[in-house]
Amino acid sequence: MRRRAFVLAAGALAAAPRLVRAQQAKKLWRVGFANAAATAAARRAIEALEQGLLDHGYVIGTDVAIEVVSVAGKLERLPQAMRELAGRKVDVIVATSNPIVEAARAATRTIPIVMVAATDVVRSGLVRSLSRPGGNVTGLTWDVGVAFVTKRLQLLKEVAPRISRVGVLWEPPYEEQFRAPTDEAAARLGVGTDWVRISGRLEDDFASMVRGHCDAFFPHLGPSMAAQRERVVALASQHRLPSAFPASTAVEAGGLMSYAPNYFTQLRSAARFIDRILKGANPADMPVEQPTALEFVINLKTARALGLAIAPTVLVRADRVIE
Repeated sequence: MRRRAFVLAAGALAAAPRLVRAQQAKKLWRVGFANAAATAAARRAIEALEQGLLDHGYVIGTDVAIEVVSVAGKLERLPQAMRELAGRKVDVIVATSNPIVEAARAATRTIPIVMVAATDVVRSGLVRSLSRPGGNVTGLTWDVGVAFVTKRLQLLKEVAPRISRVGVLWEPPYEEQFRAPTDEAAARLGVGTDWVRISGRLEDDFASMVRGHCDAFFPHLGPSMAAQRERVVALASQHRLPSAFPASTAVEAGGLMSYAPNYFTQLRSAARFIDRILKGANPADMPVEQPTALEFVINLKTARALGLAIAPTVLVRADRVIE
């Protein structure tokens, strides 16, 4: 028995260096995260992504590290930022919105890219089709059909029944996709529209809407507008314009209401794509997913500041009410 114990112990000692080397050789996966903003919402975005990875069994800092690049609203910095991220040899890149996906794809055609909150991804050329993306890009779109634009405007009219003309602040590529359904919905509701392309000065953009006799604000958020979310919300409040945003983060920042998919839920879901890619899946064969749920969010504090009394029949339909 003593000889057998000695042999087992010797075998264990011989195996020990191999075990140590195996532990040391464990790969730390690196996920690049590209974000247009440098705000509290950006921090929450990273936390949502981290939570999604935790849901799939990854320990942050041990199994996976998230490397962040942010251009803080300066979209002209995107190409350089994405080249920098690709140069770090990350294993996968998470890109939020069309311009960031485009910059990531221009920087690398080999590193897998998981998109979040991108729109019209087939027509814009980000993927070949939703079922078979065909390149190094897959992930989640923001597209739930143009009907959600109609619903968002309808809800704004219910929240603020007296509005007669909405200022539509937009940036490419969103006008081509949303202009017709927005104008059609507005006409059915008896509301006029004034389309204003975002410029280098938001103050001038809002002044233009006010000169056009707009009494409400209906933006189609793009990345540069999202990066200036707090300023957009502040100017809407300053001009006392009831607002309906396509992202709940704007309502949390003080906007009146939103009707949209949940951005943070999408980021958490992006971890499912990351997990499959790290386990060997090819993004070219991974179908792109579309949102299955939208949420209606109202900020009651903003409503009171605007002198709006929200009808109980509207409040009861809200998924979230911010006090």
